[in-house]
Amino acid sequence: MNFYPIFLSVVYVLRNQEERIESFLASATAQLRSLVCDYELIIVDNASTDGSLARLRQLVTQDSNPNVQVYSLIKEVDADTASWVGLENALGDYVAVLDPLKDDISFLPQMLAQTSNGAEVVFAKNVEKTPQSIAYTVAYHAFLQLYKLFSGIHLEKEAPQYRVLSKRVINFILQHPQPALTYRHLPATGGFERANLEYRSRPQTPQVKKLGESIHRGLRLLVSTTQAPLRAVTFLCLFGAAANLVYSLYVVAIGIFKTNVAPGWISLSLQQSGMFFLLSLVLLVLGEYIVHVVKASTDGPLYHVVQEFTSTHMTRQNKLNLEEVVPAARTPRAAPQSEPVA
Repeated sequence: MNFYPIFLSVVYVLRNQEERIESFLASATAQLRSLVCDYELIIVDNASTDGSLARLRQLVTQDSNPNVQVYSLIKEVDADTASWVGLENALGDYVAVLDPLKDDISFLPQMLAQTSNGAEVVFAKNVEKTPQSIAYTVAYHAFLQLYKLFSGIHLEKEAPQYRVLSKRVINFILQHPQPALTYRHLPATGGFERANLEYRSRPQTPQVKKLGESIHRGLRLLVSTTQAPLRAVTFLCLFGAAANLVYSLYVVAIGIFKTNVAPGWISLSLQQSGMFFLLSLVLLVLGEYIVHVVKASTDGPLYHVVQEFTSTHMTRQNKLNLEEVVPAARTPRAAPQSEPVA
């Protein structure tokens, strides 16, 4: 296995994993010690309701778990937002984000090998998946195709959640107004040199996802990360205008060539055309956008860190290029000699 002279940050998002936390830390520490020059392991506790936080506090005080940074969220958020908590607090030259329940950290050397070849974004897709319900599977694939149609990127194949990002990519994402939302797709669409890998690893535990929450998260991602729905509004307006014009010409033609037309039908049809239906659709989509803009401008932060603590032993502090300057001893000034008195 190659050794990389870099400072690597690894982000774990955990929730209610009290029994597995110790094994997660042990496997990550054993892997990273022999892989990179220095590292930090960032644990984002996504508002666990069991004893995960107390167990983490106990483990970080042990010398066997150095370089661990813990961020505990006050309420549960989605996986992308929780991952961004670790990303924006990471100090490494490269940052790896993975779910220890379904992603394999032992595949990290192959991903870092791509960074040595110039890639600033490395994605890894686990071929093994946890079986989900039929409704969730259908909705998930429909969303992937819709997102690909609007943005040109297949999230599952081209931008999976297991990734390694350089610090330059993270700084690029930070320039966007809502980085926690755009973090999922920006590394794949930002124009950076990237690599997509695949591997096979059985998930440690099945994760059954809720359809309602996934639909809400997918719609928010679709509306906030692409302008394609707004372009659809434009096309609806153009189609509505063209349809209204054609219908108006039809009404005028009826008035010219027909003699037995009901009184007032022509004027009423010209005023109240089929535009009402299309106008309703346009107003509906515009209303959704207005709701999203208002919500984004009035809501508070997407997350709030309620506690923060670190390991008692941080190895990188011993490697800082600092030199203690000892002030030179000051020699007492000689007393001025008095001049002889005449």
